[in-house]
Amino acid sequence: MKIFEGKSPNERNKIIAAGVLGLMAFVALFFAFGRGMLSGGTTSAKVTASATPKTAASPGNRNSGDFQMPTESQQNFDYGTTEVVYDPSLAGAPDPGRNIFAFYEPPPPCPTCPTPTPKPVYVPTPTPTPTPPYQVTAWNPQSVYAGSRQFRLEIAGIGFTPDAKIYFSQSMLATTFVSDQRIVADVPANMISGEGDRQIIIQSLDGTKYSLPVMLRVQPQPKPQFQYIGAKLTARANNDTAYFMEEGRQTPTAARLNDIVGGRFRLVSISSQETIFQDVNLGFKHPVALYRPAPGTSTSAPAGRGFPNREVYVPYNPNSNTNVPMSIPGIPDNIPRYAPPGSNPANTDQRQQRDRRRTRDDDDDDDDDGDGKP
Repeated sequence: MKIFEGKSPNERNKIIAAGVLGLMAFVALFFAFGRGMLSGGTTSAKVTASATPKTAASPGNRNSGDFQMPTESQQNFDYGTTEVVYDPSLAGAPDPGRNIFAFYEPPPPCPTCPTPTPKPVYVPTPTPTPTPPYQVTAWNPQSVYAGSRQFRLEIAGIGFTPDAKIYFSQSMLATTFVSDQRIVADVPANMISGEGDRQIIIQSLDGTKYSLPVMLRVQPQPKPQFQYIGAKLTARANNDTAYFMEEGRQTPTAARLNDIVGGRFRLVSISSQETIFQDVNLGFKHPVALYRPAPGTSTSAPAGRGFPNREVYVPYNPNSNTNVPMSIPGIPDNIPRYAPPGSNPANTDQRQQRDRRRTRDDDDDDDDDGDGKP
């Protein structure tokens, strides 16, 4: 029998590999099942009958390693004396709080036992706040305006010592000891430049003596409540006039240098860009810039400022029969008006002549010599 006849080398290798694998499988089965696999798997046992049976071995003849069931008394003793130990680190330990063998059994109710009285809660007596060694009874002034000059602060109290110092906003001032009831210090202007409250406290140099803090109020400065809407400026600045819209008034207010506007603010400077007022009571100076509304809008204050709303100025219309020259707030009447092309020449000439007369009269007034000549 020729197995490899007519086979290619590749097929021969496959046949050899299959034969080797089959042989290896047979050897493995032989080592696993032994000779029984070759003999058909049947075994024979020879039994010999005895006329006198042997007695079973007594319990005392058991081997020492045989399991022996504990008696009931031993089990009860073990359950009653063995301590329950819970170790969560062990792999077989139950979850915390889920041990069914360890639970609390409340005692049986006692009908004759009195209800226990709850233990009283101890509340400690609050310690009273000690009275400071220094006591401030009054201070002067109690309020100033922001931006004021340096001022003298006087403190009146009880128990002051020569080493007592005034701390203004946590800054120590050069303090003068007058008596045990009065000390004074000068507060620089830079410490009250902004509005707000300032803390005042009296303390000794070593910190052992102190007082309760008091407050000095720094108030905002009163400011002008009107708008600068225009001015009439002359060549020699001897007759400059500024126009303002005050709160609560429907018409502009005219003011010259050194005039008081609003009952409190003196006009000290006029220019085409701004005016400067000085508070006659406090001496503060406040610049008021020229109000420049958007083109085509009213020169009144914006909504919400408290100023009254005024009508918007209506420009000249040559097609109207009711063209009457009207005053424009902030613009003097002697300034020539613009005449659009195609307007009435007669009305234009009359307006120009009237404007020239007003200009000439104003120039004569500016000379202040009374001769009517420039």
